[in-house]
Amino acid sequence: MRAILSRKTEFVFGVSLQGKNSYSDNDFPCLLCQDAHAGGDNDDDLDLFSDETEEERRQQKRERPQRSPTRRKRVRCEKSSVLLDVKPWDDETDMEKLEEAVRSVQAEGLLWGASKLVPVGYGIKKLQIMMTIIDDLVSVDSLIEDHLTAEPCNEYIQSCDIVAFNKI
Repeated sequence: MRAILSRKTEFVFGVSLQGKNSYSDNDFPCLLCQDAHAGGDNDDDLDLFSDETEEERRQQKRERPQRSPTRRKRVRCEKSSVLLDVKPWDDETDMEKLEEAVRSVQAEGLLWGASKLVPVGYGIKKLQIMMTIIDDLVSVDSLIEDHLTAEPCNEYIQSCDIVAFNKI
């Protein structure tokens, strides 16, 4: 591997250039190479991975400001947005009463949103209704099983399906 870097012949990383087999400290243009070939085994000063000693870690812990005990963790209230399909028994079911029956279900952490009637077929329509719940307070499965498909709502409601369930 021969290369001409300048008029002067240089030695780089143990490879002789232009047939030169010996080298001196002046042949290393960079400081790293000069330090490496200066002839000393002083590797204690050079820490390539910057490992800290235990004393340095303890010193940094002492210098680091402590959190104040009065600082409270932020309580995160996780909410979900749920879109339900509420299906009536037949085409003769009063959809206004069906919506009233659905909205009559009240619970802490439950908020009913917008609703619309969607045609299914043969004159039957289903109710699509949006609700927002607080996850820790309301279970969608228990809401459907215990309230919407139980007495007195089951007079109007045949079944309920979860169309969309999104975390907010």
